[in-house]
Amino acid sequence: MSGVVILLMGVLALCSCTVGPDFHTPAPPATDGYVAGAPLASVGTAGGSAQTLVTDQEIPAQWWNLFHSAPLDALVRTALHDSPTIAAAQAALRSAQEGYVAQRGASVFPQVDAQFQATREAAPGAAFGNPQAGTSTFTLFDAAVNVSYKFDLVGATRRQLESLAAQSDYQRWQLEAARLTLAGNVVTTAITVAALNDEVAATRDILATENEQLGIVQRQRSAGAASQADVLTQQANLAVLEATLPALQKSLAQAGHRLAVLSGQTPDHASTEGLSLVALTLPAQLPLSLPAKLVRQRPDVLAAQSQLHEASALAGVATANLYPQLTLAGSIGSETTSIGDLFSAGTAAWNIGGTLMQPLFHGGELRAKRRQAFDNLDQATAQYRATVLSALQDVADSLRALQDDALSLEAEARAEAAAHDSLDITRRQFQAGGTSYVNLLIAQRQYAQARLTRIQGEMARLTDSAALLQALGGGWWNREQ
Repeated sequence: MSGVVILLMGVLALCSCTVGPDFHTPAPPATDGYVAGAPLASVGTAGGSAQTLVTDQEIPAQWWNLFHSAPLDALVRTALHDSPTIAAAQAALRSAQEGYVAQRGASVFPQVDAQFQATREAAPGAAFGNPQAGTSTFTLFDAAVNVSYKFDLVGATRRQLESLAAQSDYQRWQLEAARLTLAGNVVTTAITVAALNDEVAATRDILATENEQLGIVQRQRSAGAASQADVLTQQANLAVLEATLPALQKSLAQAGHRLAVLSGQTPDHASTEGLSLVALTLPAQLPLSLPAKLVRQRPDVLAAQSQLHEASALAGVATANLYPQLTLAGSIGSETTSIGDLFSAGTAAWNIGGTLMQPLFHGGELRAKRRQAFDNLDQATAQYRATVLSALQDVADSLRALQDDALSLEAEARAEAAAHDSLDITRRQFQAGGTSYVNLLIAQRQYAQARLTRIQGEMARLTDSAALLQALGGGWWNREQ
């Protein structure tokens, strides 16, 4: 009896152990900044205004509302609700969660099954030591409840469940990453649509002015103040400008198609109305999370951390497979040759037993699998570090782009204003006969190019503001669940 007690105490002691490695959240990057040199505090825009970078300011869950555009908000909300990409990510998360629940039920709790069996048998008397008895034919009915339980001696089950929980976490972060990517794609595409709408409008305005100018040149030709060459040059200039309009309209239509598909709709539902750069507000303040906080917020970094966690748990499973495994099983029921006699006196049948298995020789399989699991852990560690570095780079690139875009836009705005004033002066001088048509043509081209360049500069400014918000994680943690 004392031996049984000692054995049970040993089993309980083993059950309290869990083989390593134990997972620990990786340390944050040892840096407080993203770009070399002095930290950025603000970046200027045309007109002397500035965007202020506020360290550790919370990012709203609906971060795209910082642009204060109702059409943009409607587009993003529709996309998040109807996108098949989001639906697929949600289904993957539910699948991973159910996989965890299924494995927990199969491994943590005893397995209990009810069984009923009916068998028609023929047994010769020789099987019972009496050849003279002939063959006996009968039907055997067996009803039983079977119970089995596998003890988690060294934590193999716990590590397996830990790996499945990490898989669920990974799918959760994949869903958040899909939401963030989708919202970012909708925002940047909408900004592109707004810029293209403005470019189309600007091109049409310039075409209208050029048509008026053609009329003036033609009247001057009739009065002898301009040559036929001037008329032909203006017509050629007008045709060149007209040729740019179809390309802009094509790009606008394609961007509209992309917006429709991102929203889970067919391209024929594309609509680009209501979007213009004037209707989008450049955020006056932009949040800037510190690197240590960034790695706790970016969904792709958290997904890589979950993969690292899973690899660590699977290394523990591979280690546990080297140790003993204990399984207890039992059955209680009734056996009889008449179904009406089941569970009557004298028909009870039961059994109980245990199996203790210790791997001895598997041709090196188990140790090789353990080494493989730790190699996978090393790979997941390196991939996590690469993901963190990529996240830091995304923020650094966005910050540098914002600074350079601000300088470019300021110069582009000055260039447009100067080109507009120059064109007005040159046009009046030409009408008064004080300058050549060549000078007027040059002024027209300079203004047209400056206006379109300024529009593209505004688009880049808005796009890179959205890129920074996306690079910082998008504020999912502030969303009401």
